[in-house]
Amino acid sequence: MPLSHPSTDPRSPDTLVGDLLDRSIEPLEPTAVDQTRMTAAHRALTGLDGSRRVYGVTHGFGPLVDHPADPDPARQGLGLISHLATGQGEPLPPDVTRTMVWLRLRGMTLGHSAVAPKTWQRLADLLNAGFVPVVPSEGSLSASGDLVPLAHAALAFAAAGSGDDDEAGGADDATSPAWSPAPRPPRARTAASESPCPATPPLDSPAPQAWCRDAAGEWRRADASAVLDGLGLPPVIWDARSALAFVNGSSACLARALHTHRELGALTRATAAVTGRTAALLGASGEPYEDALQRVRNQPGQRAVASWIRAERTASGATPDPAPGPDRPLQERYSLRCAPQVLGAVLDQLDLQGSVLADEAEGCSDNPVLVDGDLLHGGNFHAAPVAFASETHASCAHQVAYLMERQLALVLDPAANGGLPPLLTPRPGAGSGFAGVQIAASSHLGRLRQLGHPASFTAVPTNLHNQDQVPLALNSANAVAQMTERAWWILGSLLLAVNQLAHLTGHRDGDAARLWRELRKEFPPLDRDRPLAGEITRAAALARARHLPLTTTDPDATTAAV
Repeated sequence: MPLSHPSTDPRSPDTLVGDLLDRSIEPLEPTAVDQTRMTAAHRALTGLDGSRRVYGVTHGFGPLVDHPADPDPARQGLGLISHLATGQGEPLPPDVTRTMVWLRLRGMTLGHSAVAPKTWQRLADLLNAGFVPVVPSEGSLSASGDLVPLAHAALAFAAAGSGDDDEAGGADDATSPAWSPAPRPPRARTAASESPCPATPPLDSPAPQAWCRDAAGEWRRADASAVLDGLGLPPVIWDARSALAFVNGSSACLARALHTHRELGALTRATAAVTGRTAALLGASGEPYEDALQRVRNQPGQRAVASWIRAERTASGATPDPAPGPDRPLQERYSLRCAPQVLGAVLDQLDLQGSVLADEAEGCSDNPVLVDGDLLHGGNFHAAPVAFASETHASCAHQVAYLMERQLALVLDPAANGGLPPLLTPRPGAGSGFAGVQIAASSHLGRLRQLGHPASFTAVPTNLHNQDQVPLALNSANAVAQMTERAWWILGSLLLAVNQLAHLTGHRDGDAARLWRELRKEFPPLDRDRPLAGEITRAAALARARHLPLTTTDPDATTAAV
């Protein structure tokens, strides 16, 4: 009976994560139920009598909750996002930021945040038109949500609070028409790329910034006000409740983790493929990948990975007989023999963490919230679920990278590569072959390990001890994104070495092996030493494009995915 890997099941966490990311690039339109829920919640909040204390609305923020709020909701809202705009570092990638905003707006449609309906609609119009804020990646505790990055996004939507539209958030009320979307171009999500891209300001410019695409289709930064002008859409004016609902959630770390989750799935699949390729070229035993062996272990991820390795091993010319070649040991080093166990464990962990992330995306991370007419103050903004998922991601990224680095060492070692030249150079001494490649890969693995320390272990209480238990989920998610990037570099290094292995052994591939034929065509044999930095990144990019997103429908397929 064919094994169905969970990612092929529409109910599976991996499928849910992929669907979330795919939906986040589509126009966001409220359903009639969404409109009803948001309108009812906003009316319920505005209908509370003055005796009910409401965090951030009648009273201040954080440890200042016992002090009265500014009587002007717009001033209160702008003050909130202004004082939190303290982020530093490189911006989050535009696709991550768009997902972040989409998650915030989607969570508001559940009707628990009581945002002003016109504010929500204006934000949705801007997102649908292609407006993507520039958001610094560093500075969030992910405790009271990702306050700092989301505040930068809020300021960009407000173009630093410019404009004086009395129908925007601060002036919206329960009796005004709730849903009046602004006109937007027909192809909403590409409108920003079709607008002229203003000049790029300095990264430390005090004015909020947004992304736009230049004539070559590359993302560039521009003043948010200029991008808004190019779109022909007005900015947002924040009222206190809507501003707090926007910044007070886990959407930045969640968006980063969702994107990295999909990257790690692709990386795992690519590593399984190169494992099968390496085993075939070396003539290594196929017994470690036999389905019967995996079946008795009773780990679904292991069984799926072994099937991928078998498919690639067969596609790369291995005989159906799983016995090792005449010059190979009965049992290979663990980096080949235990690949199904390592990568399968990663696959199962990704499945588990995908469930956590999908559940988080479906909920409301905000404070306070309206539930069945009751206003409840609590801590739903605390991003501990995302923090723990990202820390598991870090372990997964490390295991995949470690396995690949050890496979690279095996392929370069004459004691393990079947007596081929050391470092796969045909001119030992006169040439150094892949010595530099291995040095850099070892450095990447070391840096990856340094980044993988659990961020939640280093939490620091702050905010007058109001935030005395913080998860640092975005710190962890950012670190895992950097780890994953380095893992792709290690994969690129291994791919070049395996490509050289094919050159040295005179191997020829059939028509089905698309990635391997591309590598052979683009990267000639290393007959003489040459700089390989660019080739490493190009090889990794070829593999990434092939495996992201994961499209395998049957892990027992006889044709390799590459």
